[in-house]
Amino acid sequence: MHIMGIMLAAYCISAYICAGIMEKFNITILGCGSATPGPKHFTSSQVVNVRDKLFMVDCGEGTQIQLRRSHVAFARINHIFISHLHGDHCFGLLGMISSFALLGRTAPLFVHAPWEMWNILSAELEFYCSDIDFKVEFRGFDATKAEVIFIDHSLTVTTIPLKHRVPCAGFLFKEEKTPDHLDRQSADFYDVPSCEYDRIRNGGDFIQPDGTVIPHERLTRPAPLPRSYAYCCDTALNPEMIPQIMGVNALYHDCTYSVEEARNAAKHFHSTSADAASIAKKAEVGKLILGHFSARYNDENVLLNEAREIFPNTVLAKENLEIEID
Repeated sequence: MHIMGIMLAAYCISAYICAGIMEKFNITILGCGSATPGPKHFTSSQVVNVRDKLFMVDCGEGTQIQLRRSHVAFARINHIFISHLHGDHCFGLLGMISSFALLGRTAPLFVHAPWEMWNILSAELEFYCSDIDFKVEFRGFDATKAEVIFIDHSLTVTTIPLKHRVPCAGFLFKEEKTPDHLDRQSADFYDVPSCEYDRIRNGGDFIQPDGTVIPHERLTRPAPLPRSYAYCCDTALNPEMIPQIMGVNALYHDCTYSVEEARNAAKHFHSTSADAASIAKKAEVGKLILGHFSARYNDENVLLNEAREIFPNTVLAKENLEIEID
């Protein structure tokens, strides 16, 4: 019985892998406070893990400390996305680059940021990092329009124009659709040759020697639906972004103020808890993650409760929190 149990467990794990269920897609929050770092919250930064590829989003002060506390490997971060040029989102970047050099990095580092950042970053690199052993590749974008800024076989990253005091972009991480899974029992039953497998996985039918068509659906199982995550930090209420984030599995949204501070939110181009929840509800997202909290709140549950009145599936960001995208 013990051997049978082990065999069954191994079969289940194999089935999960074949179905794509074990592919990683998670978010690690490094900092979720606004304006300045404090004893409760670090400034904005997080790491997105898609199939074991690590992408950093924003890089406020203290990001390196939080990476160590979260046990995120420095060397595996190859792309850093900066939303805008306010210091609480980018003051940690130069220190990160310097530490990469001290740790012996040789692989290129790609920095994706609004074009305005290059003049600042290039001068800093020239002064502080002129002798590093790896290349910093700057990839500028126009924060006022949506554009694809990264793509590979498994992921696309697109900018989301936000509404802030300076040009500011959010980021939409979206998995590429994977081919359907071949049902080997059906394939063997219909004598499908192995040279046909890839074509069938990608939507093709199988035509037998006598002309009989075996439809794709009979030979495959559907692949998991692509998952998606939207990071929209530092924005006033912005309904214009709803079509772009419609139906995402998870949304991280600016929640600097409570409802009673709506006037301050509008003045500083930030959002209230109700603003974030209304966007999540209208965009029909799976989960709302509130972040970018003002230091005035000793207990952010007031923000959580306000948001949940509008959008129940809401959680608070906090340092070192890991969130699965499912």
